[in-house]
Amino acid sequence: MSRPLNFRQIEAFRAVMLTGTTIAAAEMLHTTQPSISRLLGQIQSATKLKLFELGRGRLQPTPEATKLFEAVQRNFAGLEKIEETIGLIHRSGSGLLRVACTPSLGISVLPKVITSFQQRHPDVNIVFRTTGSHYVREGLLNGLYDVGLSTNRFRFSDQELHTDVLDQAQAVCVMSRDHDFAREPGIAPRHFQANNLLTLDSEDDLSDAWRRILAQKKIVPRAVIETSHSATICTLAEAGAGIGVVNPYIASIFADRLHIASVKPQVEVKTFVVRRRHVPASTLTSVFIRLLAGYFEKRRASMKRSQTSSRKPAGRSA
Repeated sequence: MSRPLNFRQIEAFRAVMLTGTTIAAAEMLHTTQPSISRLLGQIQSATKLKLFELGRGRLQPTPEATKLFEAVQRNFAGLEKIEETIGLIHRSGSGLLRVACTPSLGISVLPKVITSFQQRHPDVNIVFRTTGSHYVREGLLNGLYDVGLSTNRFRFSDQELHTDVLDQAQAVCVMSRDHDFAREPGIAPRHFQANNLLTLDSEDDLSDAWRRILAQKKIVPRAVIETSHSATICTLAEAGAGIGVVNPYIASIFADRLHIASVKPQVEVKTFVVRRRHVPASTLTSVFIRLLAGYFEKRRASMKRSQTSSRKPAGRSA
């Protein structure tokens, strides 16, 4: 009965089959020729098979060796695939990043961050979904996504999810460029008294907050146009259908087509990054979250410079 072979013996046999000599096999495996010869002797003794015959300065494989080599190659192909996968993981984590976010962030923030990520990890596949915050939450809990982004906090109060604040900004009011209020320094609740309110449904934190402000001030808009996406509010505002309060990220996408004004009282908009609490973040997920944080940091710095510049007094003319 033959004895079991160890990996080193099989590796030496394969190297000799590929190179034809013990010297070339030793170079391939970074060892010595006597070591290869010893391993070949061990494998022939263990299997009780004659595997090579010497001819013309090369080791000629027997039919038994050829058959054994076929089995060895099949297994080494699997090992090479494992090594390839390990290399991919070292380079880029799992090789797949799955991101979900609400539509306004998907239009405004994520394209630039995903492009930046892809430039750093060109071989990584990305699954990018824009959906409602409820579905972002459910997808995270069910393991469909690695990371989620939303401006709604209450959807992510589950103990199974970990939430961090990436950014904190102020909501803005959008309207057509030729709107009567486009010359106003800011928009207050009273401006909605004789105008159509463009708003999201009652599951949006920002829209709910602004509606509460209007109710507290006893302001009743002329009419309400309710829709599902902040981008739709912007396109409705551009067409002159009314005025609406949206997050500044989506408003910036329409800045060349809309008048964007500040609102008072201010309404805070927070951007949350969410992931499963008890699942360690992969290398890719950690890199992506850092890029998100860097994007918002640069955005805040840019806005601060812009505000500082706008407050500077005009220089005197000669």
